[in-house]
Amino acid sequence: MKEAQQKDAGRTNWSNGLEFLMSCISVSVGLGNVWRFPFTAYENGGGAFLIPYIIVLFLIGKPMYYLEMIIGQFTSQGTVKIWSICPSFLGVGYGQAFATICIVTYYSSLLALTLYYLFVSFQSELPWSYCRDEWANCVNSIPTEYVETALANTTSALAREANSLTNDTKLRSSSELYFLNVVIKEKSDISDGIGAPDWKLTIALFVSWVVIFLVIMRGVKSSGKAAYFLALFPYVVLFALLGRAVTLEGAVDGIIFFLRPQWGELLNPIVWKEAVVQCFFSLAVGCGPIIMFASYNRFDHGIYRDAMIVTTLDTLTSLLGGITIFAILGNLAHNLKADNIRDVVRSGTGLAFISYPDAISKFQAVPQLFSALFFFMLFVLGIGSIVALQSTIVTIICDQFKSWKYWKVALVTSICGFLMGLVYVTPGGQWILTLVDFYGGTYVVFILAIFELSGIMWIYGLENFCDDLEFMSNKKVSLYWRLCWSFFTPVMMIVIFIYSMATIKPIKYSELYFPVAGDVAGWLLFVVGAAQFPLWGWWYISTHRRGSFAKSFMASLRPSSKWGPANPEHRHAWLLFKSDLAAKRANQAKSNKFGFFQQKLRNLCGK
Repeated sequence: MKEAQQKDAGRTNWSNGLEFLMSCISVSVGLGNVWRFPFTAYENGGGAFLIPYIIVLFLIGKPMYYLEMIIGQFTSQGTVKIWSICPSFLGVGYGQAFATICIVTYYSSLLALTLYYLFVSFQSELPWSYCRDEWANCVNSIPTEYVETALANTTSALAREANSLTNDTKLRSSSELYFLNVVIKEKSDISDGIGAPDWKLTIALFVSWVVIFLVIMRGVKSSGKAAYFLALFPYVVLFALLGRAVTLEGAVDGIIFFLRPQWGELLNPIVWKEAVVQCFFSLAVGCGPIIMFASYNRFDHGIYRDAMIVTTLDTLTSLLGGITIFAILGNLAHNLKADNIRDVVRSGTGLAFISYPDAISKFQAVPQLFSALFFFMLFVLGIGSIVALQSTIVTIICDQFKSWKYWKVALVTSICGFLMGLVYVTPGGQWILTLVDFYGGTYVVFILAIFELSGIMWIYGLENFCDDLEFMSNKKVSLYWRLCWSFFTPVMMIVIFIYSMATIKPIKYSELYFPVAGDVAGWLLFVVGAAQFPLWGWWYISTHRRGSFAKSFMASLRPSSKWGPANPEHRHAWLLFKSDLAAKRANQAKSNKFGFFQQKLRNLCGK
């Protein structure tokens, strides 16, 4: 459907509906699918992770994604302004902004790593494909056929040494050692500091932020046009890599490991918690970009179709990325003579920068070309996601200060993002990334998403929300959405969050515990993010006193006069629609045709 570019209540709309869909695909289908999903599954029993992930997708992921699309389009407002629906929950928006800033800072450092690998891919020999003299217990990332020939040649000194090492020590691939020793120059202990930023990674980080700024500088006018490429190009390279990965020896073992369910893990609450976290990270719910993108839609845009397309495509892409990476891990296990696929490489950021490069180095024909294409694909995936996250921050600021120029805010926030990202390109940067992701991203997003859903569905009310959706879409809301929004989604999230907090343990990086100062800093991050909710709630109540504190508190739980469609015509029609519904329900209550619980059940079913 062609949509004219227009300004609705001072807000520019997408040029057409396809731009919105492509933008949502570019943010939701990103590094979370190719990088985070495989290593999250890797850490949680491979195939055992798929079942809770799919269940969580239908009971939490899809409902949350659709809800955020609805509320953004209905109000034409960003992450903070939407809380006119329940003013005392204003802190949810600011807390999500804080979490988004945390995610943006470390996400940009991942882009710097992809650019680094992209640049070095143009060398005559891929630098991670061979061992250096100073690397002990190293195995070259060279074609499998060469390895087998070398090991079969018992007169070869290299083969004898390799056999000896295989029997006595754990072998490590040259791609792993290259990433740890050359690229990030990893520190095994950060008690004495994290070190200075690496100049090569700093340049790559700077280039990444220049690209981010150029994409977002004109708002949806520029990011919408870029979304076509950002959403579609990665699939070309991903399918090419999958075609190569499944032909590697040992790949079948890796894929079977990935897909084989370990039923006992279904009873492990940690696996369910990780499924929720992965779902949030991959779909980008709970951070604001979906609300922000939807706020630039026309009021009558059909978002149901878009929500179903994006959430389904996101899952399929995660499965595609998982099959690809586990095929590669199966090949690595075969080459390193490992007894278990779990033993071949450690999880985390390194999975994308160790396992994938190792597979690319085995390409018989021009591996440099495939390497450049692959890391360019990773860069494009990352740009698609971080553009949305960064645009969320810019939109929040511009919504608060309407006289400020969008491009100037985009420039200043991009400079700040670059400066904050420098901490992650130090030798101890991966330690900090793990810390910020765990405390400032994962748990802050998790708890604020619970407040977001409960504020809308339990305070504003399921019935009111469904009335608003019915007015906007001109369709009744199905029982599936009503049950998920009112019960399954919030209850599951609350139970999983409480359990995960009750059983939380000090986090580790590369099997090493953080120093005490690191744990303290992490908890401070969490407290600052989570405290936004009560602090801003207290501020609103204090500045909008209506008699006693109790009366002011109750008033803050009701929608303010700013809640509703931004367009005056839509708003007038909506108020009439709500008035008619209220009169109809008042008449039904007087007739007393149904009992209290019967009427509530009918409301739940949309009757």
